[in-house]
Amino acid sequence: MRTAVVLPTYNESQNIESMIAALLALEIGQINILVVDDNSPDGTGQIADKLAESFPEQVEVLHRIGERGLGSAYIAGFNHVLDTETDAVVQMDSDFSHSPRYLPEMLAKLGEHDVVVGSRYVAGGRLDEHWGLGRRLLSIFANRIYTRLILRLHVRDVTAGFKIWRRSTLLGIGLKRIRSNGYVFQVEMAYLTEKLGYRVKEMPIYFEDRRIGRSKMSQRIKLEAVWRTLQVAQRHRRLTQADRQQ
Repeated sequence: MRTAVVLPTYNESQNIESMIAALLALEIGQINILVVDDNSPDGTGQIADKLAESFPEQVEVLHRIGERGLGSAYIAGFNHVLDTETDAVVQMDSDFSHSPRYLPEMLAKLGEHDVVVGSRYVAGGRLDEHWGLGRRLLSIFANRIYTRLILRLHVRDVTAGFKIWRRSTLLGIGLKRIRSNGYVFQVEMAYLTEKLGYRVKEMPIYFEDRRIGRSKMSQRIKLEAVWRTLQVAQRHRRLTQADRQQ
């Protein structure tokens, strides 16, 4: 199976080299890595360029100038790798919150599903012990109560950012439908996946807090996600399996 890993980055200079080394060390067949860098002022893009020079067959860098946002970075990355002969597309963070060690098992499960989700909220999944009570409660409320109640989803980790998609799933979803650019991108993708009838498998993971650097998740972003979830519900409420893109 030919696997492409899409890594959106902004100020990940302390993590990107270690992450790429860990991914390249995996024994999962052919793997290609696309770093989508939003003009990081800390030099992340330049470090990634040097890695691409060292591993020209496996590492590529997409530099975005003047455009920022997790959702649009993923869309740009997905569209780029879908233009290649890729069978599976991985989305994950660059800060080791999502451990590469889970990828072989996740890829194995993709054989019988359309997307595999690295989940914090199924049996066996865990959050980092260093998370404070407020952060834990907010995450649990967002995933187990609010988004599932508004969107009527079955998936437990609605905001999960660690996934492996079949190529056909991303094409069928139709990436032009996605409007969310922040962290609600994860919610919108989860909603479309279920509305269009794709098979989802959640696999438990340990979600480690980032090893180095600062989180991009601010209080404003968290609050914004609340009302944008309502927009997602309104926008796609009429979709059915018949609306998959061909």
